[in-house]
Amino acid sequence: MVFLPGYMSDMAGSKATALFEWCERSGRGCLLFDYSGRGESPGDFADGTLSRWAEEAVAIIESRLDGQVVLVGSSMGGWLMLLAARRLGSRVTALVGVAAAPDFTGWGYDAAQKARLAAGETLLLDNPYGPEPTPVHAAFWADGEALHQLDGEIPFDGPVRLLHGQEDGDVPPEISLRLAAALRSQDVQVTLVKGGDHRLSREQDIALLLHTVAGLI
Repeated sequence: MVFLPGYMSDMAGSKATALFEWCERSGRGCLLFDYSGRGESPGDFADGTLSRWAEEAVAIIESRLDGQVVLVGSSMGGWLMLLAARRLGSRVTALVGVAAAPDFTGWGYDAAQKARLAAGETLLLDNPYGPEPTPVHAAFWADGEALHQLDGEIPFDGPVRLLHGQEDGDVPPEISLRLAAALRSQDVQVTLVKGGDHRLSREQDIALLLHTVAGLI
């Protein structure tokens, strides 16, 4: 089991730690890690891009794990899991998205913000989860624009489970429906959680995540 955190998140989050503890209890392997520039990993967050973080995910999986893996991606991690699955091929047996946010460089910003990013500016956006603004760097945005996944078929054939809060103010639930339609797999289920927000970190949300993972393995 490999957990891929969201943008500005890290491996110390409640979903990641709950998954790790569940794997420990059930005798299954679990890998948590921080992208460069986040959490306990060195580097400058401003240098981070989807391409770079996807390469890091693939490298650590290939160097630290044997056999098959299930990728669990939260928010931006749901985009990264699609990129990593393309690289890892048959090693990935299943995908689990939690408020998965593929292509958010496209639908997540308005025309004025995109123009500023295209001009090389850094956006500082309101952060509903903390006192510091959320930075969006031009290089990250440009890299993401070249890695859209929802415009064509996503070549993954294993089971996919997508969990999404109906009260998600950051990633519209429609994105999970678009992702389900784009995936080549015929075993895709979308679960909409009434009252759930973007983080899906309530006790019942985490219980749903663990139940979903258990059902896959």
